Amino acid sequence: MSKIKICGLSRPCDMEYANLYRPDYIGFVFAESRRRVTDREAKYLKSLLDRTIKSVGVFVNDDIEHIAQLCEVGVIDLVQLHGDENESYIKKLRALTVCPIIKAVRVRSADDIIQADSLSCDFLLLDAYSKDMYGGSGTGFDHGLIPDVSKPFFVAGGLDAANVRCVCNKGYYALDISSGVETDGFKDGGKIKQIIDIIRSEEA
Repeated sequence: MSKIKICGLSRPCDMEYANLYRPDYIGFVFAESRRRVTDREAKYLKSLLDRTIKSVGVFVNDDIEHIAQLCEVGVIDLVQLHGDENESYIKKLRALTVCPIIKAVRVRSADDIIQADSLSCDFLLLDAYSKDMYGGSGTGFDHGLIPDVSKPFFVAGGLDAANVRCVCNKGYYALDISSGVETDGFKDGGKIKQIIDIIRSEEA
């Protein structure tokens, strides 16, 4: 069964939704975004989160020591690199933290995914390519481009209750949802429940 990540949580009520509907992962966005949280806000929000739910920190070309510090104090359990981070960057980060690393791929072709699969990260995250954004565009990509890869991967990009059934039972490690569970730019508890119920019923 695919795991579920709800990304871009930023309010105490979002933690309540997570604790109630129990995705496997939640995401805190530390990169420039309308969903961005500060270190202080993320620390407080993490204190409200059920310990069985893992927190993922989303970063774009951030300072490696800043990421490692957030890992060290337990604000995040996994690191998601969503920028131009290369193998050298990942190795330096690995030297400072044992937290698993997810490398996001903005998919234009199968070659983009194949090249990322050779990196020393633990997971890939496949997202839609956008010329002007590193992620969070709310658009999907052609899943037919996904080749055989060695690493487990998250799939993101435009998933919502209307289309998520199309990616269930595909053997993807995890489904990553953000704008698809929002109303007026904020997480909607009803939509979070709905999409989690759909995924788990489809993959039961």
